[in-house]
Amino acid sequence: MKKSYKHIFILGLILVGFTACSEDFLERAPLSDVTPEFYLKSEADLAAYAISNYSFPSHAGWNAGTFTYDNGTDNQASTSASNLWVPGQYRVGTNGGAWNFDRIRTLNYFLDVVIPRYEAGEISGNETYIKHYIGEIYFLRAYEYFNKLKSVGDFPIIKNLLPDVKEELIIASQRRPRNEVARFILSDLDKAIDMLTNIDPNKNRISPMVAQLFKSRVALYEGTWLNYHKGTAHVPGGPGWPGANKDYLSGFSINIDSEIDFFLTEAMNAAEVVASSVNLTPNNGDTEGTDVFNNPYYAMFGDLDMSSYSEVLLWRDYDEALVSHHTMHYLKNGANTGYTKGYVDSYLMKNGLPIYAGGSGYNGDDYIADVLDDRDDRLRLFTKEPGDVITYINGETFEEVPGLLEISEIRAVTGYSVRKGIYPDANMLDGANPTVTGSIVFRASEAYLNYIEADYVKNGSLDGNSASYWGQLRTRAGLPADYNITIAATDLSQENDWAKYSQGELVDPTLYNIRRERRSEFIAEGMRLDDLKRWRALDQVSNYVIEGFKVWGPMKAWYENPDGSSQLRAEPDASPNVSPESNSMYIRPYQIVQANNNFYNGYNWNPAHYLSPIAFNHFLITSEGGDANNSVIYQNPGWLIEAGTAAQ
Repeated sequence: MKKSYKHIFILGLILVGFTACSEDFLERAPLSDVTPEFYLKSEADLAAYAISNYSFPSHAGWNAGTFTYDNGTDNQASTSASNLWVPGQYRVGTNGGAWNFDRIRTLNYFLDVVIPRYEAGEISGNETYIKHYIGEIYFLRAYEYFNKLKSVGDFPIIKNLLPDVKEELIIASQRRPRNEVARFILSDLDKAIDMLTNIDPNKNRISPMVAQLFKSRVALYEGTWLNYHKGTAHVPGGPGWPGANKDYLSGFSINIDSEIDFFLTEAMNAAEVVASSVNLTPNNGDTEGTDVFNNPYYAMFGDLDMSSYSEVLLWRDYDEALVSHHTMHYLKNGANTGYTKGYVDSYLMKNGLPIYAGGSGYNGDDYIADVLDDRDDRLRLFTKEPGDVITYINGETFEEVPGLLEISEIRAVTGYSVRKGIYPDANMLDGANPTVTGSIVFRASEAYLNYIEADYVKNGSLDGNSASYWGQLRTRAGLPADYNITIAATDLSQENDWAKYSQGELVDPTLYNIRRERRSEFIAEGMRLDDLKRWRALDQVSNYVIEGFKVWGPMKAWYENPDGSSQLRAEPDASPNVSPESNSMYIRPYQIVQANNNFYNGYNWNPAHYLSPIAFNHFLITSEGGDANNSVIYQNPGWLIEAGTAAQ
């Protein structure tokens, strides 16, 4: 009984209109005329309600989709940077932000209505499927709560609908410590795992394996957050933790080391379920010409139907008649993104050595082809170079020189352009035509990586499973399975990688290479910032200048006019379009223009930015007498209860 994402999409939009409600306050009971009493009494109702609440990151509209989600990190850069990296510019909002309960209310409504009906046998349909759709809602509530955990940390735990009574709503707004929130998420996922089944062979709906993978993600996130932020106000019970000032948390206590061990153990157990059962999609070694499109590992990220790939656990299907996107149109160009020099340099040579190691065989970076030659297959597969075949269906096209000088929306910002996710049909690269390539939501390689990291952080060594999982990932990337080759050759002083730090101190080479593996595997998949935050790997970021390829080397000839004059302009009084050679031989996308440029001197980090501030209005509406300072909510560390203020 297949319930396809695309086939229920329109109905889902209708249901969102009935069930989603934008509220400034915590909760409000649903109106009887919005949700009729006869609804949610059949299997079909449950299926449609659940799918309407799928809100996973995926390709959408006029942009390059998920392949640009790492912009604003040390992995990728766009033409504009984020104020997250400018202390003083990232500020407390007046209203809005992550402190909202709209989706939580929608999911709680379902559970409040459906669970009693299910237990009373009042829902018609196949019981296996009914249970599955209830499991999907538990998963989706866990997913929503994880977004809150990452953004604001401590958060109210709301399990049911609440009456429209101000006093009760204020009490319910009380924040719970983040470790309790994380445990609540895991409990919802356990319920989901117990109820879910493999309902959709097309993998467009949540499955037990998806829930296990996500459980490992949540547990690893919280376990490593507590581990690396221990001893700070960002951990419950830590010095300066703002929750200590609230009477309702006066009895709170925590054994931080015990909590770390609990979450890391949960991460390992859940990850093992997936990694021991799901094989990686193979890499056949083809990285050139049209043969690359027959490489399953490459094709997996841009195929029309992703259901046949073993590694894909959940993906979004598209149908031209219902919903599409224009990701291909942007990927044929620079897509307003680009890999950074630091990211590209972090990839290993095929012999397993870093590029700086003696005997590595690195050819230098005068040309993109030199950079990619004999490197980790992931770098070659998912980075474009001039001459690459882009399409051969309905017209043959080839990659041209990076579009450094194009308009912002299609610019090749760093010169190292994303090749991941391209489907070889020329019609889909035409912006006038819709794109229906799938969008991966969860894939099993993450479980391999989650297990390895949790094992090492928890135990200080790697067990047999970790050795096997790491070896499989490296073998698929065209590297030697033996990771000790890389560890022995690693010199952290030569690594341009924020993740070589935690708490402002260098980590050991083994842990760094576990993080390198994760970085290499998730190229252009939007995982980087979450990782950097949980590792507390940003404390040392100060005046960090983003660079790209060597524009002022031999590749500058790519930008000459027929008469030999250069299209590159770096002089401040000549409408510059590239950064000057006097700054660096490598393109610096945020040093093209200096005037009114907050990023000219690089990225800088304020530790308060590990969590987002709560907007001012939420303090007002959860206080008695209209005094925001008397709210039951407390502000996150380093932030003030005052709209428009920057972190302290």
